[in-house]
Amino acid sequence: MSFLEIIGVVVSAAAIWLTARRRMACWPVGLMSVALYGWIFYDAKLYSDFLLQGAFAVAQVYGWWHWRQAAVGDNAPRADIRIVKPSTQRLLLGLVLGGVGGTALGAIMAAKTDAALPYMDAWLASFSLVAQYWTARRYLANWALWSVVNAVYVGMFAFKHLYPTAGLYLLFLVLGVIGWRDWRSAEAESAGQTKAQDGARTDRRDDAHAASAPVDYPPSYQKEAIK
Repeated sequence: MSFLEIIGVVVSAAAIWLTARRRMACWPVGLMSVALYGWIFYDAKLYSDFLLQGAFAVAQVYGWWHWRQAAVGDNAPRADIRIVKPSTQRLLLGLVLGGVGGTALGAIMAAKTDAALPYMDAWLASFSLVAQYWTARRYLANWALWSVVNAVYVGMFAFKHLYPTAGLYLLFLVLGVIGWRDWRSAEAESAGQTKAQDGARTDRRDDAHAASAPVDYPPSYQKEAIK
C-alpha cells in the first residue's frame, strides 16, 4: 500500500459520488483520478488498465462536454441532467463491442507483455470503457454494468495485493446502488415532467382550436339576428 494509492482511492471515490449525484464536478475530479491510477496500474503491471486510463481521459473530457450540452439552466453546479433511455439494441451492441475488444486486447497483452492477468484485465478494461461511455451518454444502465465490473475488480485487485484499491471498488458497489437509485428517481421525475408538459401543450391546442372554431348558433337565434 502506497501513499499514492491512498490518494487515488480518495479522489476516485469522490468522483464516483459526484457522478451518482449528477454533479458536473465529477468530470474534472475524474480526470485527477485517471492520472493517479495510470501510474498505479503501470507499477502493478496491469497494462490494459494502464492503457485504459488514457481512453478514460478522453471519455472524461467527452462526458464533461456532453453533460454541459445537456444541462438545463446556465452554469448550474448540479445541472439538471436528463437521463436517457437507449434502445435494447444499442445496449447489446455496446456489450458485444466490449467483449470483442477485450478479447482482442487480451490476446495482444498475453503475447507481447508480461501482464499478470492479460485476459481478465483486458475484459474488465474494455467493459469499463463501455460503462464510461454509457455514463457520458447518461444511460441508467451504466450503473448495472459498473456494478458487475467492479465486483470482479474487487477480486482481481485483492489477488494483486492492491488492498486499498480493492476496498475502493467495494465502495464503488455501494455508490453504484446510490447512483442507480438517484438516476432512476431522476428518470421517473423527468418522465413525469415530460408527460405533464405534453398534457399542457395538448390543452393549449384544444383551447386554441375551440377559440377559432365557428360558433353554431341555434336557428331561433339566427332568425332574431336577421330581424
